[in-house]
Amino acid sequence: MTLMQKFLGAAATVALTAGAALAEPAIIFDLGGKFDKSFNEAGYNGAEKWATETGGKYLEIELQSEAQREQALRRFAEAGANPVITMGFAMSTPISNVAPDYPETTFVTIDGWSDAENVLKFIFAEHEGSYLAGMMAAMASESNTVGFIGGMDIPLIRKFACGYAQGVLAVNADATVISNMTGTTPAAWNDPVKGGELTKAQISQGADVIYAAAGGTGLGVLQTAADEGVLSIGVDSNQNHLFPGKVLTSMLKRVDVAVYEAMSAGEALEPGLRVMDLAHEGVGVALDENNAALVSAEMKAAVDAAAAKIISGEIAVHDYMSDDSCPVLDF
Repeated sequence: MTLMQKFLGAAATVALTAGAALAEPAIIFDLGGKFDKSFNEAGYNGAEKWATETGGKYLEIELQSEAQREQALRRFAEAGANPVITMGFAMSTPISNVAPDYPETTFVTIDGWSDAENVLKFIFAEHEGSYLAGMMAAMASESNTVGFIGGMDIPLIRKFACGYAQGVLAVNADATVISNMTGTTPAAWNDPVKGGELTKAQISQGADVIYAAAGGTGLGVLQTAADEGVLSIGVDSNQNHLFPGKVLTSMLKRVDVAVYEAMSAGEALEPGLRVMDLAHEGVGVALDENNAALVSAEMKAAVDAAAAKIISGEIAVHDYMSDDSCPVLDF
């Protein structure tokens, strides 16, 4: 039986369990909320798929402040939730602090890192998927100028940007790639107004395809691009449907698959490291009825060929997280 205990000490709701025959999984959504139509929502979709298929229940919290991170981890662990899934790189330090205190609980970090023995780390090859998105941007551009708008300026988002620029220049060595970050604090993930302003600035510099890797801020990028008559590229979740015929593609980061797999394994989940790359269908680009008219047969063939070469190792996409430089883009 599930006991729902709410705490608004930092204005959020945490569901705690008591007396359950089997431990329920828990998921901690990062700032921006589970309906950000991007990173968090991809995790939510994976959780909902698991719940629908199994009839199971999961516990959840949507963080409202930095102060809640450790508190939520400890509350779920003390309640017997297993595994406890966390969304976002900012959970790295909190999970490293908390996990050793609950050795019987398996913690999952998506995009974060911890050396604790009872943590499973899901790492995505965003640079590979972004390379394919960059190729599509270069092939669709008529101005030979494309843009990238990131959320918080952190190495992970530079990883997206660098892979994207490499893909652009692989198609058109003379192309210009404009890059902007929204900010340097977590607020950068949820500022669609600033996203729209940066989009207009890039358009004024000639960009006619703009890739947003900025969480909720990206919604402002996609909206403004559609209003201004240029193409955009979504991220994490398939965002093609938000502005049909205006979104060239979305770089899919299969966070939904990671959450679904973690919940499906339950208490049997093994800690360690899982790399979600092109070879494991962890990243890719979205093709559907909403962007069919924008994606030519030539474009699709080029992307498919490049994906095969990346998987085989014939094309090496620079990983900013492994080498904090970007040969094709200045930050």
